[in-house]
Amino acid sequence: MKKILFVLGIVATLIACNESNKDFTVNGSISGDLENGTKVFLKKVGEQNRPVDIDTTTIEDGKFTFSGPAEKPEIHYIFIDKIRGNIPFVMEKGTIEVSAQKDSLSYAKLEGTVQNDLFAEYIKGSRKISERAMHINEDMRKASMTKDTVTMASLRDEYFELQEEAQNFEAAYVKEHPDALISALIIERMVSDPNAPKENIQKLFDGLTPEIKATKPGKSVEEKLAQGKNTEIGAKAPDFSAPTPSGDQLALKDVLGKVTLIDFWAAWCKPCRAENPNVVKIYNKYHEKGLNIIGVSLDRTADDWKKAIDDDGLEWNHVSNVAYFDDAIAKLYNIQAIPATFLLDENGVIVAKNLRGPALEEKIASMLQ
Repeated sequence: MKKILFVLGIVATLIACNESNKDFTVNGSISGDLENGTKVFLKKVGEQNRPVDIDTTTIEDGKFTFSGPAEKPEIHYIFIDKIRGNIPFVMEKGTIEVSAQKDSLSYAKLEGTVQNDLFAEYIKGSRKISERAMHINEDMRKASMTKDTVTMASLRDEYFELQEEAQNFEAAYVKEHPDALISALIIERMVSDPNAPKENIQKLFDGLTPEIKATKPGKSVEEKLAQGKNTEIGAKAPDFSAPTPSGDQLALKDVLGKVTLIDFWAAWCKPCRAENPNVVKIYNKYHEKGLNIIGVSLDRTADDWKKAIDDDGLEWNHVSNVAYFDDAIAKLYNIQAIPATFLLDENGVIVAKNLRGPALEEKIASMLQ
């Protein structure tokens, strides 16, 4: 008897170990004319927002399955070979049922686990707003063709109202669903908007459950909010150093003037290049009075960076790690989009952010009086 119990114990342990490697199961059902053997890919977003392959399987009689370990909930994507679009879902412990039509993967039905039910609820509400936006755009196109300016003006007002409604919908969703992964993803997108009120975002984040704060997007939001506090108006600008075009190291503290402009830009950034003539004019006018500028390029190649400096006549200090948005300085300053600027006083304290055109010159002139 003892021997039998011992064997049963081994079997139970083996089963438990096997099941631990299959924390999640995705049962997929795709309708439409798809050949058996069609490949299905499971992916997620990795570093530099590039897709990373996780697993591959095939369709048999319109069905496919993925399974494996799952730690914290995380967004993954299902791609089908030679079919446009993809199916986003939340990978988490449990059995996830996915059903879709091959020609409309974005309308897939998700169910079976808590996070996917919450995700489906968000998609339903968001889709209603998106469909209304599509109708407005179509009506705008027709009004434009007939040069109906009255209707066009009315539609623009309606569109702005819809944008506000969309923002309110997302904020309300986060407040009502503090236990949803999508709530953390919504806040992550909000915190990337340099014009979004950070105090409102902080309140939304504070309302999330500890489990959601511990997810990948939750940790990302927490980090960005902390970085944002370091670069708020009134904070001392974080120091940094990086290579100059000649290869020397240059630090922010080495170039501080009575007024210092930190200018995040890149050769590939059209709005940056369009603003450069204005910055050149301001620099030429105020440099001798105490204005210094340090440009931080988010270019991918040194050649593009150096050529743009010469082409645009940017005679101030420049540094770059030539690392695009993975640049350490960009992360230090929580840069999600460019152009982005920080205006510092003689003590290196941030007094203004993201000023452009006449507003930038007006501020600099007042500081140098």
